[in-house]
Parts: sequence; C-alpha cells; structure tokens
Amino acid sequence: MGQSTFDDDDLFGEAAAETRAEVESHLEAARAELPDPDSVWETEGDNVLGVLNGLKSALDAGDAADHLRQAKKAYVLGERADAFEDADDLEAAIDDVADLIADLEDAAADVADLTGTVPAIRGALQDAAADDAEDADDASDADDGADASAEADDAAEAEEAEE
Repeated sequence: MGQSTFDDDDLFGEAAAETRAEVESHLEAARAELPDPDSVWETEGDNVLGVLNGLKSALDAGDAADHLRQAKKAYVLGERADAFEDADDLEAAIDDVADLIADLEDAAADVADLTGTVPAIRGALQDAAADDAEDADDASDADDGADASAEADDAAEAEEAEE
C-alpha cells in the first residue's frame, strides 16, 4: 500500500506540473494573439473613417480570448484539485491578460461608435453648409432684385423730373 501511495503522489505531482504547463502555454498563446503595439499606434487612412477602420482592425484580439478561456479552465481545475503549490503568479497573469483583452474590446467598441458618428456629423455639417449657401444665394437674389427695383425707381423718378 505504501508503494501505491508513493506512485499516486508522483502521478499527482506530474499532473500538477502538466496542468501548470498547460495554463502557461495557453497564456503564452493568448499573448501571442494580442495585437502588435505598433499596429495599434500607427495606422493609415485617406480620411478619418479610413483611420478609424484601420484602428478597429488593429484592436482585434484574434483568438486571445479563446486561449485565455482555456488557460482559465486549466487553472480552475488545478486550483480546485489543490494541485498548485503557488498559483498566485498564474492568477495574476490570467487577470493581466483578461484586463488587456477587455481594454481592447472596450476600445474597439469606442472606435466602432466613432465610425458611425463621424460620418453622421460630416453629413450634418454638409447639410448645414448647403443650407447656408442656399440662404446666401436667396439673399443675393433678393439683393439683386432690390437693386434692380431701386434702379427702376430711380429711372422712373428721373423721367418724371424731366417731364
């Protein structure tokens, strides 16, 4: 029986090490899926909408969330089995990656909002500019009409004065 316990302890130790390695492997894969910092910072576009679309694409975390989920599953399994001697570093790493993914998702949502808002603002500004131009044309036409009317009045007065 003593030998069986020893073997079980060895097996449990191996399983704990494998579980830790699995968590670390999934965390590494999650980090690898995160966007390159330069791709988020440096983007190209012909206009604001192009830049926003480029930024939204750059903020995509890819499969990082899936790898994080796998890391959490392995971590929870190991934690509940009390397989880890010290799991604080794993928990902190999981939290860090989760926070980063959440930040990326929040930023992408903000960019998506702007992607819808900026063209609407541009359209409203174009409409306002067109209305102003139309009002200016109407005012100019009215001024031209008033000038012509004043000239006609002046001509009529001049004719009356000659008579």
